[in-house]
Amino acid sequence: MQKTIMGLLLASTSVGAAFAAGAGAVTSQMLDKGAADTSTVLSFGMGTQGQRYSPLAQINTKNVGKLVPAWSLSFGGEKQRGQESQPLIYNGKMFVTASYSRIFAVDLKTGAKLWKYEHRLPDGIMPCCDVVNRGAALYDNLVIFGTLDAYLVALDQDTGKVVWKEKVDDYAAGYSMTAAPLIAKGLLLTGVSGGEFGIVGRVEARNPKTGELVWTRPTVEGHMGHRYDKDGNAVDNGISGTTNKSWPGELWKTGGASTWMGGTYDASTGLAYFGTGNPAPWNSHLRPGDNLFSSSTVALDVETGQIKWSYQNTPNDAWDFDGANEFVTFDMDGKRYGGKADRNGFFYVNDARTGKLQNAFPYVKKITWATGIDLATGRPKYTPDGRPGDPTKGEDGKKGKTVFAAPAFLGAKNQMPMAYSPQTKLFYVPANEWGMDIWNEPISYKKGGAYLGAGFTIKPLFEDYIGALRALDPKTGKIVWEVKNNAPLWGGAMATGGGLVFYGTPEGYLKALDAKSGKELWKFQTGSGVVAPPVTWQDGDTQYVAVVSGWGGAVPLWGGEVAKKVNFLEQGGSVWVFKLVK
Repeated sequence: MQKTIMGLLLASTSVGAAFAAGAGAVTSQMLDKGAADTSTVLSFGMGTQGQRYSPLAQINTKNVGKLVPAWSLSFGGEKQRGQESQPLIYNGKMFVTASYSRIFAVDLKTGAKLWKYEHRLPDGIMPCCDVVNRGAALYDNLVIFGTLDAYLVALDQDTGKVVWKEKVDDYAAGYSMTAAPLIAKGLLLTGVSGGEFGIVGRVEARNPKTGELVWTRPTVEGHMGHRYDKDGNAVDNGISGTTNKSWPGELWKTGGASTWMGGTYDASTGLAYFGTGNPAPWNSHLRPGDNLFSSSTVALDVETGQIKWSYQNTPNDAWDFDGANEFVTFDMDGKRYGGKADRNGFFYVNDARTGKLQNAFPYVKKITWATGIDLATGRPKYTPDGRPGDPTKGEDGKKGKTVFAAPAFLGAKNQMPMAYSPQTKLFYVPANEWGMDIWNEPISYKKGGAYLGAGFTIKPLFEDYIGALRALDPKTGKIVWEVKNNAPLWGGAMATGGGLVFYGTPEGYLKALDAKSGKELWKFQTGSGVVAPPVTWQDGDTQYVAVVSGWGGAVPLWGGEVAKKVNFLEQGGSVWVFKLVK
């Protein structure tokens, strides 16, 4: 491991700065090259660009059947619920977060717990979609993560002691944090959760060593961004968009667009990419217009927080299709693009530098709200009568016309990260086939109250499956292969140089497929549902694979008829590590 880290430092153009950060410290240069360093996993996404690809090939299509557990660690206690965390690997330790804002440091060789930090949560937290946490960030000698009561906490990697702790916003107003932070150009970038409570989405940049704010960028048009001087004083940094241009009246003041999945960063473009959530409330008849910058991808200048470009996947979103899914950059035909499997059922390919739409195609079988995406304008071709009705025009003024919409609001893809393989040039997307009856209702904003203005019932579309792992060609828009799953897929995917794709299922299995054909080559029962993304690394001469197990997340809470199909699944909380048997 030390040889790999030293090689990265010496390759850096600022070797002195890297060493000044301290022996063994995680630097920006290391993070930028993290996807190529097979001895570590330094960031969420296995590299800041989020490809979730490792060139490691010791475990491959020929021998993956010999994969066996190396060790497992229980998160313990009664605090089970959904475990959606991606582990980080560095300096002989695994750093893994767990439900209820906990984080563990684990010895990589033995699986022994080195330390645990458990954030003290107030009674009134209001997470919309389970008490999950998706991971941490590493920088210098710190491990940093967000909490359900909207704090950021930085801990010493060796001791677990708190180095700094900063309040991000008011949990009583619906704010929370579930995403892994992102480090880009030496800054700590974070988003916020809480779109169902009428919060205002934003991206913040902080000094990762101190927690001090550097800039903030709201993701609802009409709000002022800020930068902060050395004394912590806020200075205006420009309004996001134009007030009332795409939002009527006062609704932009509680407009949602939460950045709840965090972001990606591409060192080759110098831009950070954040997906933004649904506009608030869900009742779209209250807010005519596109409602920028909700249900979009925004590309930000890391140093200033300025929006360099934005692309709106679902203008005037009426179905809670959100747009917070990850924007994963990759090379195609000599240019840098980004791929995004949106909750609305379409896969988008945008120029990573300009945002210009290159391609858009469906990756699920049934989409009712639009017939396609106009590649010239970038806008959806809406289906007439596909939007739930205006309640003020209903018979009793309390409920609008019910429509059947697909995908359901939980999305063709939700939080479960996809993977991209430069080896096959395919994306591997955990997709779900479901629809919903949805109707609108009158609603007004109340601090801390659910701000929907809609009712819904989710329904499966097919008898034999809900989930499907699909291999997509971003150039042609073709589904190359698919593997169906009875329950919804809610965990992420990973591709490797060994020609493999790993992913988990709610039924408890971690599986390995042939990346070219989709043929199942190996599976292991973890004892609870897998709703987290796997990772891999090499220590010495051995390649390891790890995944967190623990059923939960949004499906059992919001899934309607679908939830009934998976109510037999047991909760859990553990991390499993695998290697080849000798």
